[in-house]
Amino acid sequence: MKVGFIGLGNVGGKLAGSLLRNKFDLTVRDLDENLTKPFVEQGAKFASTAKELAEKVDLIITCLPSPEICSEVMEGSDGILNGLSENKIWLEMSTTDEAEVKRLGQKVIEKKAIPLDGPVSGGCHRAATGNIAIFVGGEREAFNKILPALTVMGIKILHTGELGSASVLKVITNYLASVHLVALGEAWTVAKKSNLDLTKAYKGIAVSSGNSFVHETESQVILNGSYNINFTMDLVLKDTGLFDELAKKLNASLEISPKIVDIFKDGQKKYGSRAWSSMIVKRMEDINQINFRAEGFPEELVDNEPEKKGHEI
Repeated sequence: MKVGFIGLGNVGGKLAGSLLRNKFDLTVRDLDENLTKPFVEQGAKFASTAKELAEKVDLIITCLPSPEICSEVMEGSDGILNGLSENKIWLEMSTTDEAEVKRLGQKVIEKKAIPLDGPVSGGCHRAATGNIAIFVGGEREAFNKILPALTVMGIKILHTGELGSASVLKVITNYLASVHLVALGEAWTVAKKSNLDLTKAYKGIAVSSGNSFVHETESQVILNGSYNINFTMDLVLKDTGLFDELAKKLNASLEISPKIVDIFKDGQKKYGSRAWSSMIVKRMEDINQINFRAEGFPEELVDNEPEKKGHEI
């Protein structure tokens, strides 16, 4: 299977790297040629347009910052849609809106090609080692066909149902992660003001009913002070916004979600769009004139789990 990958940013570059490392026939495309150069040097092919890439491969993967950018890449005159033909598969691995992936999916179907949505979850450090989770929505037959590629990019692969279902599940999980992160800011504030040993507090939370994936990972770079989770404030605002808008479309009355959106808007205003998302806890540090520093925590997360072949769950 020939695979094309468009979007070699924080997440996409790592997913594409797993494909290349596992000897897939890979063609890459990104507006920033500094990102494509290392792939080409290691044996990947380069496409000058999205249309050219789609013409050359069997599986076209997009992993882009926003639904708007994905739309441009798909629908432009040199876009993916104009390079599609019968039985090619488009896999949208961006975090996107269910309605948008369905809209573009219909255009893919009109080309007699097959659309799938396949967002990932688990953090950039796990994307780097192929140990991330992948949700996939769309035709089961197409899912089965691309499973060999999925199982080198991720370790736990879930077929979620029809096209768009993976994107809904993804924005739900990202919303929960954002809530956990905001809550951690308040938890660390109380721990600090109570004069707890923050290293011991980290360990205590990790073995308690209050534990979360967000605590196990992001608390480490918060306590270090780097905040470097390799994910930025603007991306969290995109994700929390997608969740909040979905709830409104469903006429679901929510209480916490609007507040989370407002908190991250304030964080973006204070620290900038490209600030690390975990800096949202700095609001609590600044308000309370404290810091959450502790010895022995890493500046950046590294996945120390050995790379394993993924499997469907």
